[in-house]
Amino acid sequence: MTNSSSEPTAPGVRHPIPSSIDSVTPEWLTGVLRDAGSLPRESRVQGRRVTQIGQGAGLMGEIFRVEIDIEGDRGATPPTVVVKLPATHEGSRAQGVALGMYEAEVRFYAELAPRTPSGLPVIYHSDIVPGTADFVIVMEDLCHLAMVDQVAGMTVGQAGAAVRVLADLHAAWWDKVKTPDLEWIPSMVADRIRMVDGLLAQVWPGVAAEFGDVLPPGGLELGEAFSHSYFALQQRFVTRPWTLAHQDYRVENLLFGDPVTDEVVVIDWQGIGRGPGAYDVAYLLGGSLSVEDRRAHEDRLVRQYHERLTERGVEYSWGQVWDDYRYAHALGGLAVTLVAGATLDISTARGHALVVSMAQRHFAAALDHDCGRLMQ
Repeated sequence: MTNSSSEPTAPGVRHPIPSSIDSVTPEWLTGVLRDAGSLPRESRVQGRRVTQIGQGAGLMGEIFRVEIDIEGDRGATPPTVVVKLPATHEGSRAQGVALGMYEAEVRFYAELAPRTPSGLPVIYHSDIVPGTADFVIVMEDLCHLAMVDQVAGMTVGQAGAAVRVLADLHAAWWDKVKTPDLEWIPSMVADRIRMVDGLLAQVWPGVAAEFGDVLPPGGLELGEAFSHSYFALQQRFVTRPWTLAHQDYRVENLLFGDPVTDEVVVIDWQGIGRGPGAYDVAYLLGGSLSVEDRRAHEDRLVRQYHERLTERGVEYSWGQVWDDYRYAHALGGLAVTLVAGATLDISTARGHALVVSMAQRHFAAALDHDCGRLMQ
């Protein structure tokens, strides 16, 4: 359904949520950009050209770059915007709804982004039908920044910039998320974690059959133990200090700019949670660096994260940081690998390669840090 009029939408009237990118018409864009204060009221969008981008990067969503032609004064309207819509793959859509991921991202941009100092895109419009996969986000086009293929992996320099920006995010919310107004953000022991915990034992045999041959030695035994231990591990982990966690802090959700200024923009806030920040650090380094680079540089990178937290006034000893980082390798990376291998679209060569890279890297990290001992 589309907005058939190019006139401004009346105050309090929601713009129809596009059912697909075809519904992101010039008329719809006109109303959205006018209400965002970018497009002057006497101007309108007269045409647009669409290119899909980031295929395979936004597994829970489809992402499009939209070039905009304006009739009249352009005002502050950019030449292009990015439109994010739900995934077309039914398994991904169902997971996004069940875990509240679509609602979380829309609400993050509306309520938390103004209080978050890390690099975020400008948001022109976001809306959702609660409890469904019907959502849309129109945001700044950041094509001048570099995207990195997770299968290829990020450089050590990019990892350094990413952990420092992550520390800024965590420091801003350190010990501030256990408040009634933020209880809508799931904790790391919330119901959705229990849901994942129940799923892992069911999916592990299929994942082991499909990807067991790419796991490092000891991986099959670790996966079997982990598939019955996830919630118990999380319960022990959440005794550490809490902050706002991104929970999908991997290289394909980061855009890199000037390395001198550590310019990093963080996207895809669907999986936000409340809990220890070491989860994000381990998930990033465990899954987005090659195994060799992680082994060679993780001590220094985690120290950079700790130093930045300390600079921002957070009291968190190096010993605590390192212990929490090592423990965290037994959590997110393994869980996401199992869920991705079982529920996401791996029918394409790109999707299959992504899950293979996750399995190899996250299992190697958990084994390197002796996480099997936590499951005994």
